[in-house]
Amino acid sequence: MRQQVHSPVSHFRLLVVVGIVFAVAAVMLWRAVDLHVFNKEFLQSQGNARYMRTMPVAAHRGVITDRHGEPLAVSTPVDSVWINPAEFLTARTSWNKLTRLLSLKTDKVERLVLQRKKREFVYLKRHIRPDLAEQVAALNIAGVYLQREYRRYYPAGEVAAHVLGFTNIDDVGQEGLELAYNDWLRGESGRKMVIKDRLGRTIKHVESIQAAQPGKDLTLSIDRRLQYLTYRELKRAVLQYKAKSGSAIILDTQTGEVLAMVNQPSYNPNNRSKLNSYRLRNRAVTDVFEPGSTIKPFTVAAALESGRFKPNSIVNTSPGYFRIGKYVVQDIKNYGRINLSTIMAKSSNVGASKLALAISAKNLTDVHTRIGFGFVTGSGFPGEVGGIMNMPTEKQLVERATLSYGYGLSVTPLQLVRAYAAIANDGVMPHMSFIKVDQAENKTRVLSEKYAKQIREMLEVVVSKKGTGYRAAVSGYRIAGKTGTVKKASAGGYSDDRYVAVFAGMAPASKPRLAMVVTINEPRGDVYYGGKIAAPVFSKVMSGALRLLDIAPDNIPNKSVHLTDASTVKMGGAF
Repeated sequence: MRQQVHSPVSHFRLLVVVGIVFAVAAVMLWRAVDLHVFNKEFLQSQGNARYMRTMPVAAHRGVITDRHGEPLAVSTPVDSVWINPAEFLTARTSWNKLTRLLSLKTDKVERLVLQRKKREFVYLKRHIRPDLAEQVAALNIAGVYLQREYRRYYPAGEVAAHVLGFTNIDDVGQEGLELAYNDWLRGESGRKMVIKDRLGRTIKHVESIQAAQPGKDLTLSIDRRLQYLTYRELKRAVLQYKAKSGSAIILDTQTGEVLAMVNQPSYNPNNRSKLNSYRLRNRAVTDVFEPGSTIKPFTVAAALESGRFKPNSIVNTSPGYFRIGKYVVQDIKNYGRINLSTIMAKSSNVGASKLALAISAKNLTDVHTRIGFGFVTGSGFPGEVGGIMNMPTEKQLVERATLSYGYGLSVTPLQLVRAYAAIANDGVMPHMSFIKVDQAENKTRVLSEKYAKQIREMLEVVVSKKGTGYRAAVSGYRIAGKTGTVKKASAGGYSDDRYVAVFAGMAPASKPRLAMVVTINEPRGDVYYGGKIAAPVFSKVMSGALRLLDIAPDNIPNKSVHLTDASTVKMGGAF
């Protein structure tokens, strides 16, 4: 057998093949090094982008409760439907099923998708019911996903709407205390890394990048029981007298806490589709009105502080009117010679005017400014206004006279109830608060204890059978308060058919715990007096409130007020 001899060509071919093999191996080795060393981060990020997602983790907004821990605002978990437009366009045949389920119009969805097809995230419908979310997931439509969020729910509905306000769809406070304490209530959203399959379903939770921080809870001063009671009676009165609107506030006179605040008309914060500005406004802190005769206690306080008058001083109101130049101050009848208690009990404009003109303008306005008229209360409620406080000079006799019985200045119901709380609290005005407090802070003395008690005794006469506010009486309790019937300003003067009916009072009069103001704006018909419309609301609410708070009756007759004291102060024949 002859031995095979390899030619030089064969050796060359072998070397070429070996070279090619080594070259390919070197390229592959380099490629491996390039992929695993130099381009590792880029390639890993590209891979992750195809199946790993960073998802937001919604933060739970803090719960708002009343002073007893009853929930007033809570956040409940819901799902929102979102789409990836590019993926969703591949599933056109399934669009009708989805739009019918979500009550959407297919043509509008199509426009939305085409307008935003370059985006990767577009909301289709926010905050749907859990059962509806399950049906959406069961459709398995490409590019359709669910995201867990929270929706704010208000158990008290329209009863506490104006105090609480509401949040928007992103759970951010928009009105009321939700807005005022938004930074306190809102949490901080977190982030997590998840693995999703080709249909966008989460199949594995990889890691938590940032944990969600829940918001802090908030305990209000509001007593839900009193809120319901006040709301019911105010709404009944507004409907009965076909009034345009109304407000009512209950204040703890010792701590300054707002125990109840309601307005009519109201709204349901759980149904955002029917919200409008007319109903949203918290009239108790944003709407001003001329307080009318409810200002007379402070006119009397100025008279007492001047040193020229005492509670039993006599003022001559005959013949039932009082002329100041061309301006005439009138009473509904001639009350003759009456003391300061009767000026309040009969709500004599003539008597109040003569008191105001007998003292200096500074005496008069000092009391009003100390009591807080013309300034916000400092409650911190969004949108609160300070009203208007005119400062008449010594020569402005008409302005001084009208100021004495509540015209020429404007106040909010919140300002007025705080002023009456100062009388109730022996001349000390507590700091206003919508948040539960353990004890009063930042108290300010605005009247002497002596004069505050004297005025309170006079206000008791107003609620007696001899006064205009007898319908505000509460069985078993001594009540002090003042009626007001105010003509509303109109073009060129004051209207003869548009009124605000007001009652402001406190209970129990021996040591007041509660102060309350009721305003009924523009009642229709022949009945429009504060003593006939607002006072009964006060009586019904206060009767229930005193019993709910377990405040003991104080129905001991008050013998310190004398209506027929004959002592007279002679002031140059003007009285």
